This record gives sequence, C-alpha cells and structure tokens, in this order.
Amino acid sequence: MPQFKIHSILTAPVSAQPLLERALKKYGFVPNLQGGLAEAPPALQAYIELTALFDQTSLSPTERQVVLLVVSAENHCSYCVAAHSMIAKHMVKADPAIIDAIRNLQPLPDPKLDALANLTRDVVKNRGVVCGQTFDKFITVGYSRAQVLEVVLGVTLKTLSNYTNHIIDTPLDTAFQAEAWDEPAHCSSQKCA
Repeated sequence: MPQFKIHSILTAPVSAQPLLERALKKYGFVPNLQGGLAEAPPALQAYIELTALFDQTSLSPTERQVVLLVVSAENHCSYCVAAHSMIAKHMVKADPAIIDAIRNLQPLPDPKLDALANLTRDVVKNRGVVCGQTFDKFITVGYSRAQVLEVVLGVTLKTLSNYTNHIIDTPLDTAFQAEAWDEPAHCSSQKCA
C-alpha cells in the first residue's frame, strides 16, 4: 500500500493550509488525522463541515461522544477511540464509566445512553438496517425519530475518519496517548497482511 504523508501546514496543498491553520488555533496542534486528510483538501473540508453539522444536532455533547466512540470501536479505529476518549473525558466531562464501557464493548451503565449506543452499533454493523427492537427501545427511552437521523450523521462523520485512519495508518498524536486503545481480545481486526 502506498505511504501517505501526514501534512503540516507548510507541506499541505495550498487549499488545505487555512483548514490546518484553523485546527492549530482550535486544538493547539494539528491532529494527525487532519494532517492526513489534507492530502485531499475536499476530504479535509468534508470532515470539518460534518463535525460542525454533527455539533449542531439535538444530541448532547456526551451523547455525541457516545455515538462517535461506538462507531470508532465498531470500526476498530484505535486512533478515533483514543481521541474521542480524551475529548469525552477531559473536554465534555462525560462519566468515565460510560467511556470505559464503550472501550470494552460492554453495556453502558445508563439505560438511555445504552439505547443510543445500541442503535449506533446496529447502524454500523447492519449498514443502516436497524432491528425493530433496537429502534423501539431508542424511542421508548426518550429519543426522537429525528435523532435517529442525527445518529446516521454521526456514523457518516466517523466512517470518513475511521476509514481514512485505516488507509493512511494515522499515528496517534501525543495529546491522545494517555487514552491509547487496544481492542478487547474478542475483537478481530480485519487488517491486510
């Protein structure tokens, strides 16, 4: 497989440079994922715009992180699990027990968030075909039909970043190292030889 470059602001294509400059201002560093996506400026722009749109949904910051973490764990993306664990714990201040349950592929201790995680998991595993019981539970615990589609938006966002990380083999940023994730033993990653 061809090697991909993790671009800095200086090495990125000209149209990606302002996007990376915004990342630097926002985070204090350019995350390696964005440096990798800079190879294709429209892909980087799509990631940034999808993130902004997902942030506008009716899901709370914790609920959004649950969606992003579940998708990343289901897609075996160690980069995004680490990054969103850090964001969830330290920026959003989500309950660490929730984050740990997702990282360990266990039921969540909060029934409403567990229903959200199960719907998200079904969307990913079944390519959008959600079983009636999962959907009914999601609605019963207080979510809306509109929020089903907001979950799909989150899945779309994470699919872009998870697949990119797999393809370009994105190295984990130092800022996320404390939350590095090794898949639980019962997961089987489908990596190429």
